Amino acid sequence: MVNIHSVISNTVLEKRDLSFKPVVNDAPRCLSVEQINSYNEDGYIKPLRIFSDEENIKNRNYFDHLIRLLKEQNDGRNTYAINGYQAHCKGIWDIAMDSRILDYVEDLIGPNIIAWATHYFCKIPHDKTFVPWHQDASYWPISPARTVTVWIAIDDADEGNAAMQFIPGTHKLGHLKWKKSSKLAVLEQEIPETTQYGKPIYVNLKAGEISLHADMMVHGSTQNTSSRRRCGLTVRYCPPEVKSMSDSWKANSIICRGEDRDNHWANNPRPKGDDLSSNVSNFKPSS
Repeated sequence: MVNIHSVISNTVLEKRDLSFKPVVNDAPRCLSVEQINSYNEDGYIKPLRIFSDEENIKNRNYFDHLIRLLKEQNDGRNTYAINGYQAHCKGIWDIAMDSRILDYVEDLIGPNIIAWATHYFCKIPHDKTFVPWHQDASYWPISPARTVTVWIAIDDADEGNAAMQFIPGTHKLGHLKWKKSSKLAVLEQEIPETTQYGKPIYVNLKAGEISLHADMMVHGSTQNTSSRRRCGLTVRYCPPEVKSMSDSWKANSIICRGEDRDNHWANNPRPKGDDLSSNVSNFKPSS
């Protein structure tokens, strides 16, 4: 993840609205009213089955294909580096545009949907890398905080192979203080002393299932000490009233559904191939 503090002033970042706005939708199409109430109260919904076993084999093979392309670049990037390529990789574009995912997202953010980022988080077997406790929106030069993150399980994710963990209700606490992590970490921000905010829960997902969470939810994951890989793809969706403070952060966006009346976000067409060149993504991994 690019360090936004190095490119955007703290004064500008302090103007972000990082409050949580509850979803108001009394007649959802796909989610239940109870699920929306749970999202408002706890900050997440899980699990939802999207992809069949056959489709998920295709998703897994596609990720393996991307990893092979990444290795061919021979530039030292690792399995966390496929970050922000939705406008340059046709398979990522296709997943972000999947109507079954968009139907759920629409119930939370409305009919106009922007996919502005994607990121594969792949913990290889015996991976010593942490994802420290953090809030997604803390990293982003984007306001207001209305992004819904969809986490798509490419592999089974459970307690044994370092599934993601949520601390329910923390999305309502505002922007929490963080420090720079001293761990071997994918992301550099780490919220200390999280036990004061509640007990974490594991986001156990079968391959092909998704979870959805609010962008201010405190979450993270530990080292993968198992012999099983744990790969997931995140897709970040927001309504067009959310704005980016950086031109580079909106350059690779997709208008998935509806319209962007202000023409703020880019609307990239489906790419013809898969380009993992380091210069085409607007994000860089932090480690």
